[in-house]
Amino acid sequence: MADLDYEGVWIDALIQLRNSLGEEEFSGWFSDLKYLRTEKDSIIIGIPSTFHRDKVKSLYQSTINSTLKGLTGNETTVKFEITGKTEKKAPLPHELLPVSSDSNTEIVKEKPKHKESGKHPQLRDDYIFDRFVEIENNRFARNGAIAISKNPGKAYNPFLIFGGVGLGKTHLMQAIGNYIHDNSDHKVIYITSENFLNEFTQAIGDGKMNLFKNKFRYTDVLLIDDIQFFHDKDRVQEELFHTFNALLDAKKQLVFTCDRPVSELKKFSERLLSRFQLCLKADLHPPRYEERCAILISVAKARGVTILDEVIDLIGKNVSSNVRDLISSLNTLIAYTELMKEPITVEIAQQRLINTFNGPRQANLSIDNIIRVVAEYFALTPNDLKGKKRSQNIVFPRQLAMYIGREMTDYSTTELGQEFGGRDHTTVMHSIDKIKAKLLTDPTLNSTIESLKRSIKEFSAKY
Repeated sequence: MADLDYEGVWIDALIQLRNSLGEEEFSGWFSDLKYLRTEKDSIIIGIPSTFHRDKVKSLYQSTINSTLKGLTGNETTVKFEITGKTEKKAPLPHELLPVSSDSNTEIVKEKPKHKESGKHPQLRDDYIFDRFVEIENNRFARNGAIAISKNPGKAYNPFLIFGGVGLGKTHLMQAIGNYIHDNSDHKVIYITSENFLNEFTQAIGDGKMNLFKNKFRYTDVLLIDDIQFFHDKDRVQEELFHTFNALLDAKKQLVFTCDRPVSELKKFSERLLSRFQLCLKADLHPPRYEERCAILISVAKARGVTILDEVIDLIGKNVSSNVRDLISSLNTLIAYTELMKEPITVEIAQQRLINTFNGPRQANLSIDNIIRVVAEYFALTPNDLKGKKRSQNIVFPRQLAMYIGREMTDYSTTELGQEFGGRDHTTVMHSIDKIKAKLLTDPTLNSTIESLKRSIKEFSAKY
């Protein structure tokens, strides 16, 4: 091994790992790792804690090994040595080596302003790409947004970002607007669906529809947030359809956000839906457990706060809904401990975040409605979910219905068991645990659950 510069090999490995994992996940787990020395057939890497070592080994050991083998051509063993927390962290790969300008995953640094235009009046100035939390499940959307920012109207036009609450749709959309506004002479309009509707109504009342049409049809970039709220608004949909066509024909950039896939939009005209189907569609999903922990570690570092590994683990396991809730939980905990001048402990985290961990419940929802919607989704009957059959095509939907019932209602596991054919509470708990475990490995399951929840709410509102 003496013939190779293994410290340089380690740095090259970090560069590859950062490109494959993404900035946020990489920073959370690898920025505190430090090359120490080479011994016989092993590279010795310093790591802050036992928790950190165990997580890196379980999540990334095989990836690290294959990366090193690709660089050296040999089987190279990595051993970790606990070094404790250090003030000076290991340099990140993008601090060691610039990212190629033709890379699709290039980190967009805010360039000097093309014009002295100042802050955009409709955009938040903190919604920029550098502050967007990149994880595996949003990397495609982020890369698409970056490409659009550099070539508006040419690359990936029109563009639709969809996903649940708190996953960064608005942030990513406004990051596009901010980058274009700061680096070109293009006119950018950002507007929510509610404000678009209000301006449309006002223009009709004032007899100024020509001004309304000109405002939106003669811009260079149009960003419309939350298009799902245009449902059942026929006249607004008609106007949006013509605006869409005018801008697309003029090769102007269109970007939309929505809380669901186009296929789930109801009470929209067919021709407007056909236009949305033209969009490059990017789906945002909640972060996986290891990504949640990496985000928490990164945010804590940015705040200059030391958080116990056990606290990171506790929050990472209990807040899985979205990035917004995750960061909010950590900020709530930090604020409390700063004001009370107390250290951040597991006990305090459990006490202060108990409502967040338990999640909001909706006591007005009936389990029967949940069972009916889930059964219909899987082409089953309510009796299938309540019955005794244990075939796989029934067991999984039954477990999913129990999980959603626990998430959306105040029913205890005992009460839920009674609703599902008189099952005991241990069966319900086992079902819930199975879904929780599957959520950690299947990034598409959360999207299915959120879609079912929306359908359950809509169904319950009718009946």
